[in-house]
Amino acid sequence: MKYTVITGASSGIGYATALAFAKRGKNLILAARREDRLEELKNKLTKTNQNVDVVVKPVDLSIPEDVHAFYESLDKYDLETWINNAGFGNFDSVAEHDLDKMKTMLRLNMEAVTILSSLYVKDYENVEGTQLINVSSAAGYIMIDNFVTYAATKFYVSAFTEGLAQELKGRGSKMQAKVLAPAVTETEFEQKSLDVEAFEYKGNAAKYNTAEEMAEFMLELYDSDKIVGIVDETTYEFQLKDPMFPFRQ
Repeated sequence: MKYTVITGASSGIGYATALAFAKRGKNLILAARREDRLEELKNKLTKTNQNVDVVVKPVDLSIPEDVHAFYESLDKYDLETWINNAGFGNFDSVAEHDLDKMKTMLRLNMEAVTILSSLYVKDYENVEGTQLINVSSAAGYIMIDNFVTYAATKFYVSAFTEGLAQELKGRGSKMQAKVLAPAVTETEFEQKSLDVEAFEYKGNAAKYNTAEEMAEFMLELYDSDKIVGIVDETTYEFQLKDPMFPFRQ
């Protein structure tokens, strides 16, 4: 029995992706901090498809020790796909950073993604049909005022994943590594980034995708042989692309 791992599955893109993969009959391992939300999603998934096995793993991936423990806890499962979706943002100029919040964001957006990707590649790169999908952002390809540090973390995710994809291809590995780069998406992202109780996308965002649309884009990327799936910030169309960062062998 093979499983798809989705981090940050308690809401937004991760939540919608779990629903989309379950419709395809994929067994799931769902990770996030909020166990109650994961259990709620598990109940919804099993009611939708009783043949899908769903495993809930509550974990805070901003804690390095917990990242390793989480991966080790999956030792008994046969993994097919790993989706690093967990992350958060921050709307502040660099001079106004809450440094404790920044440290947490750096650990979650970059360190956890690197550790989990590395461990997964080490164990599964020569297993037929395996995929690693790291969720970056359209901001991982363009700097945005008062969003610089978040964008830099996503530049890292994009560059790391694109480079890894080409490393794997150069070695003739069986695993594919891919990067999904959403633009503004109707999730809890703005609410948490701005530290507000609620955020209304309609009227405050000129254009945006829904989490469900992004889950469909995730499936398009999953089904393709391309390495990058990115939302165009002007048209909000989804585009599948070859690597965008230069790579030297």
